[in-house]
Amino acid sequence: MSQLRLNQLTWREVRQAGERGIALLPIGSQEQHSSHLPMGTDTLLVEAVVDRALDLLAQEASGPDVVRLPALPFGHSPHHLFAAAVSLSAATLGAVLDDVLDSLVTSGHHRIMVVNGHGGNDEIMRLAVKRLALRAEVSVAACSYWTITSGDDDGGRPDVTPGHAGWFETSLMLAARPDLVRRPVPARTPVVPPPLFDQPPYPGLTVERHGEWARVGGSTDDPSGADAARGRALLDDRARGLARAIQAFHAATR
Repeated sequence: MSQLRLNQLTWREVRQAGERGIALLPIGSQEQHSSHLPMGTDTLLVEAVVDRALDLLAQEASGPDVVRLPALPFGHSPHHLFAAAVSLSAATLGAVLDDVLDSLVTSGHHRIMVVNGHGGNDEIMRLAVKRLALRAEVSVAACSYWTITSGDDDGGRPDVTPGHAGWFETSLMLAARPDLVRRPVPARTPVVPPPLFDQPPYPGLTVERHGEWARVGGSTDDPSGADAARGRALLDDRARGLARAIQAFHAATR
C-alpha cells in the first residue's frame, strides 16, 4: 500500500493514483469546545485517526493505495455560534462537498471515502455521497470516525461517546495533542433540566430546544475525568477500525 498526499503530487501522479487508489477526504470544523479545548478539535482528531489508520495500512503489502486530501477545516456549526465558531450553512457545506467530490471524479478518481470529525456534518456528508453516486460512475463511502471501531476497545462509556468537549474528546486530545489542552480541565456543573439534544425524552427522537447549548456551557458531559491513557486506547481503536473499513471498501469495489 502506498500512502500519498494530494497536495504533494503532480497532476500526472494524481491521474495515475486515481486509476487504482482510494481518495480520502477528512472533514472537520472550527467551533467552541468549552474552555479547555481548541476550536479546531474536530479537525485535529479526525486527522489523527486518519493518519494512524493510514500508517497501519502502510504496514500491509495487500493494502489499497490511498490519496489523502488536506482536511476540510470548516463545517456546519451554527449551534456553536453562541460562543465562537466559523460555520458554513448546510447548503454551503453540501455545495462545497459536491464541488470537491465532482473535482475528484473529473481528476480521475473512481473510489472516494469521506471521514468526518464533527457531528453537525454527518447528515450533510451522507447526503453528499448519495448524490455523487447518482450522478457519477463511482464507488463512494462515508463515516464519522467515532462510529468506526475495531471492537477491541470501545472505551466502556457509550453514554458520553462522542459527546462534545466532554470525557471522550478530551481524552482523545490528551492523547493526540496534549499541548493544546488547557489545564486544569474544568469539572462540568450539572444542568437541570438536562439538555434535550443530548438526552431526548423518548428513544429514537431527535429533539432540539432553543438556547440549549448556551445554557449547558458548551459541553455535553463532564471532561474532568478525561485520561490520556484511555485516549490513546480510544484513538488506536478508531484507527484500527478505520483501517479495516478502508480495506473492506477496497475489497468490495476493486
